[in-house]
Amino acid sequence: MTQKKLALVIINWNSYDLTKDTLSSLAETSYKNYDIIVVDNNSTDASAAQLEKEFPAIILLRSDENKGFTGGNNIGFEYALQNGYEYVMMLNNDVGVEPNFLEPLVAKLDSDNNIGGVQPLIYFYHDHELIWNAGSRYNPVFGIPYILGYNRKDKGQVQRQKQKSIDWITGCAFMMRTEVLKKVGLLKQDFFIYYEDVDLSFRIKAAGYALAYEPSSVIYHIAGMSHKSKEKLKEGYLNPKVHYLNARNRLFVLKGYTKTIAIPTVILYQIIYFFGISFYFIFRRRWQKLRAWNKGMKEGLLNTVEN
Repeated sequence: MTQKKLALVIINWNSYDLTKDTLSSLAETSYKNYDIIVVDNNSTDASAAQLEKEFPAIILLRSDENKGFTGGNNIGFEYALQNGYEYVMMLNNDVGVEPNFLEPLVAKLDSDNNIGGVQPLIYFYHDHELIWNAGSRYNPVFGIPYILGYNRKDKGQVQRQKQKSIDWITGCAFMMRTEVLKKVGLLKQDFFIYYEDVDLSFRIKAAGYALAYEPSSVIYHIAGMSHKSKEKLKEGYLNPKVHYLNARNRLFVLKGYTKTIAIPTVILYQIIYFFGISFYFIFRRRWQKLRAWNKGMKEGLLNTVEN
């Protein structure tokens, strides 16, 4: 049986070691009919040239600026759409994979034309029994996207659980049909990073497709490397920009997808949530993060994501 043509899109930005490890892990995969599209987001550390030299089989696309997770993936998506790939997958550059992780995902999509996207079971990289993501849900009453199984130890039970539909798919490992991407559009670049996967998932569901979780496909995720400092700074490891983008993009999603009947409960919960984070930053004297958080709230309230 002929395997479907698949494109794996991986973003690299000044992260040679991470991307190299991911590409090395992918070299062991048993699925054969796929290409790896590495989009370099205008790295300044020569990592793109190093990766191209060490992994000549990859398709390296260079962006002339850092377009974020959204813009970088869209470059890869456009290439996949223009070159006849049937399936395309966003895959983070800080993962390790089981050799057979692709077959169950492709089989899941092949099994039902109503399934628009699918994700694997994701463990933490540092502990292969500690779950990072076993599917995701969204509470529409309070406007809360959340991950199932997070930080829970597992010794195979999750893989034996009944497969289920889910509310959204993490951008860490998001496989979809290219025909679905054509129908709903690419990632909205204004998100830059964070919540863009929730938005895309909701658009896929609004187009009439289901989203699936396939626990027989397994990968391992380091998590949170894109804006994390290697050394602890005055205000912690995370860049304040993370909090700005999280606050802003959370509000973008809430404004776009909250149903009228849920507006009162969503507003009440989010007020508690946003002010709770603000008070935490005040208590910890993390003034840069507080300013970034407040800026994100302001922009999220006043603006709307466009593209």
